[in-house]
Amino acid sequence: MTHSALIIGGGSHIGRAIINQLLQSKQPAQITVVSRGSQPSIYKGLAWHQSDYSEASMARLVNTFNESGRYYDQVFICHGILHDDQVSPEKRLEDLDSDSMQHVFQVNAITPALWLKHLLPLLKQSALCKVAIFSARVGSIDDNHLGGWYSYRASKAALNMLLKSAAVEYARRAPEVKLLAFHPGTADTPLSRPFSKNVPEGKLFQPTFVAERLLAILDSLEPDGELSFLDWQHERIAW
Repeated sequence: MTHSALIIGGGSHIGRAIINQLLQSKQPAQITVVSRGSQPSIYKGLAWHQSDYSEASMARLVNTFNESGRYYDQVFICHGILHDDQVSPEKRLEDLDSDSMQHVFQVNAITPALWLKHLLPLLKQSALCKVAIFSARVGSIDDNHLGGWYSYRASKAALNMLLKSAAVEYARRAPEVKLLAFHPGTADTPLSRPFSKNVPEGKLFQPTFVAERLLAILDSLEPDGELSFLDWQHERIAW
């Protein structure tokens, strides 16, 4: 059986690790990649599409996928921001800034939700599709005992609620689609690297390991009309 996978955010470290795992799989996958950046030469054979992640760009791409007759049984939405040249995680209330907060919410919550909006007409035509969206344990309200990181925590909590509502609607309109909010643990990527010095030994994961765990977890899931919030160990995370 030939699988067909869509990786959104394929230029990220974990996105590239997912691509590599799919390419090495014993079950070959037709791979479509969406990224801000241009296609690296090592992935020359893939269907690679550039996007600025505006809604107009999303709509154009999904229309292209639809016209090509390509349906997907795996979708990976790999968006995420903790810091960049515009924002840093807030430690105190005094650090909050409206523009920075909007920027983080746009990347972490709004953009993934808009992808689910635009992908719905396409995914509901699939016989079976599993969609993994990168969330984070710090988006768990129940698990927040330290405070800080206001925008990142809140944007991931908002993402989880958006995904929960989307799962309810997908269950009615696309019942063969399963949604997963996935916590990868702390991966050795530019997102977490400035904050990884305090990570316990053995808990800083390489992107390849994260991709392997995610693919194994997806293989075990079946459409049930629910949103699963799981970590890399396949353990449930409290909302």
